[in-house]
Amino acid sequence: MQARAATTEDAEAIAAIYNEGIEERVATFETGLRSGADVRAWFDGIHPIVVVEEEGELVAFAATFTYRTRQCYAGIAETSLYVGRKWRGRGAGRLALEALIEAAEKAGFWKLVSRVFPENGPSRALIRSLGFR
Repeated sequence: MQARAATTEDAEAIAAIYNEGIEERVATFETGLRSGADVRAWFDGIHPIVVVEEEGELVAFAATFTYRTRQCYAGIAETSLYVGRKWRGRGAGRLALEALIEAAEKAGFWKLVSRVFPENGPSRALIRSLGFR
């Protein structure tokens, strides 16, 4: 598996992975499925988005988003991480989040935050192992 910066050409594949998470209802309160156009709007030139590929297939993504609009929060970003259903438990999530942390630091973010459901044990274990609390 290999992590890299996402491009707008990845938007459809990112939306497909995100939609799996929306449909499963274990990682987000979102209920409306996303389109490639919705995902392309995430590319603002400020917030890093990374993807993980395996043999040419996009299998996971991690992204940062605005945490709060007030200037005092400019160095803080909210994060999201999603792994395609058939790729879970194989290290794609760890690779994506490690790449996102590095990209976020390079982009000037000094704090990453996220909300993870208590029932989402795999995500909680992953973020704990990477130093989140």
